Amino acid sequence: MKIENNSEVTLHFTIKLKDGSVADSTHSSGKPAKFTMGDGSLSDNFEKCLLGLESEQSKSIELNAEDAFGLPNPDNIHHMDRNRFVGDAAAEVGTIMAFSGPDGMDIPGIITEIAGDSVTVDFNHPLAGQDVIFDVEIVAVG
Repeated sequence: MKIENNSEVTLHFTIKLKDGSVADSTHSSGKPAKFTMGDGSLSDNFEKCLLGLESEQSKSIELNAEDAFGLPNPDNIHHMDRNRFVGDAAAEVGTIMAFSGPDGMDIPGIITEIAGDSVTVDFNHPLAGQDVIFDVEIVAVG
């Protein structure tokens, strides 16, 4: 069965940066990812690269930043008052923290700068602005 629009797809993936370093992989957890084509989980261009693949097929897909995790959006960088970060949530540059979004869902943010009483938090995806290579292994197509 080939992947087409609305197919349920189970796959293993490894995301690599252009220098070959691995940014993420389902192999580390041993659990493949599942999604439905067209559900918004993946970019349109990435989905187009999967169309026609079948179970047990593998493919290496190079994506520009715009087609992978998008470009960094300056509107996703926020400055917060340092007194919001206390106890276990002490602010340190490089720390990834979960913040409650307007819809109540947790949104990860990376602390990028601390200046006086101001903490800068970047809510862009950590791979925003990066060209990436997705190595995919199709496990099942439904």
